[in-house]
Amino acid sequence: MRVTWTGGRLTFRLDPEDEITGRASDEHPVKLATNTCSVGGVPDDAHPDLFAVAAWTIVAPWTRRRVTFDRAISAGLARALHDGWGIEAGPVGAEPRPAGRTLAISYSGGADSVAAAAMHPDAPFVHFKRVPHPRVPNRWTHYRSDVLAKLAERTGRELTTVTSDLEFTLAEPRPGYPEHHAVAAGALLLADRMDLGGLAFGYELGSRWLGGDRYLLRYTPDNPMWAPHGAWGRLFAAAGVHIVLPVGGVSEAVTMRVALNSDLKDHVRWCLRGTDGPCRTCEKCLYKELIQAAVERRPLDTPITPDRPVARKWLRPPPYGGQEMVEYALARIPGIERTLFAKALDHFEATEESTSWLDHCYPPALDEIPQPWREEAAAFVGEHVGLMTGDEARRVETWGAEPDEEARSTR
Repeated sequence: MRVTWTGGRLTFRLDPEDEITGRASDEHPVKLATNTCSVGGVPDDAHPDLFAVAAWTIVAPWTRRRVTFDRAISAGLARALHDGWGIEAGPVGAEPRPAGRTLAISYSGGADSVAAAAMHPDAPFVHFKRVPHPRVPNRWTHYRSDVLAKLAERTGRELTTVTSDLEFTLAEPRPGYPEHHAVAAGALLLADRMDLGGLAFGYELGSRWLGGDRYLLRYTPDNPMWAPHGAWGRLFAAAGVHIVLPVGGVSEAVTMRVALNSDLKDHVRWCLRGTDGPCRTCEKCLYKELIQAAVERRPLDTPITPDRPVARKWLRPPPYGGQEMVEYALARIPGIERTLFAKALDHFEATEESTSWLDHCYPPALDEIPQPWREEAAAFVGEHVGLMTGDEARRVETWGAEPDEEARSTR
């Protein structure tokens, strides 16, 4: 892979061994649509390691043996690429970038992102806004990135909006981030200007520790995407911008509760298909309504009926993405047996007591937050959430284990 940055535009050229269809870090297949994209609103003079990491978030799925950048990178960054992906990277010759002092929030406007912002009330926001690509037609016009950008502007927080068409590098499965970390491409290129030493994401307990939607559906302490000692954690750190997960130890029930009780509650938006609010008819709206109804202890409020395509997965046996939250909701929503989730009840014996661990914070997640920002996050958790007990923490650490394996782990 050969990578060139010119005036905020990335151009990359595949080597003979590279592939048009590759796999992201979570093993999801992604097919390449085009070899150019742009990132707007960023400086041209960022440290070369920042340009390299921003590019890698985009080209990683298709690169097989080597990556050659248009400027020299530090030896430490080259080593992180080799250790994490087995990739030979160069040329090498730059001095390493020292970590900055500021933590910024990669702000998406969803409940998880808002909860992270509530934990760090003085952190500035960097918001990623999808814009059209000059060479790839937009067949997802219902995705209203302009709506979310306007909501971000109304938060009153210090905000930098970065525009990019990088999501259109994907032909399949749809426009999106080649790697989850590509949402940080703009923030990385702004890191010198903002003196960034950390970038906070709203990934929560399910994504960090429980395998999450597309992942392994089991306890994953070595999650390659979000563990500090994983490939991406080491790469970002080598560029002086640590990945920070303020809500990495709490469930989506907690992030929903925190978001709805925060001063940003009127700006929470997890669906971009509607203009005046969530569309209420997509799969994500259904899942988030399940969580919100559980948190508010009220009946489910959705127009989706069991005959709708988005309901089909809930009529089949588990496993489900976000299964811990499904169990949490089944135990708390009044009248859930009269909804499209009635079939799911046949597969679980969830009670409020058996799912109460999801109301607290997994302590090792706080230990992973870099020292400059750990105390603030821990103080918020202590006041508003509370830590898991030893027994509750073992629920995290045995998640996804077979019954006999779980029994052995508790001996």
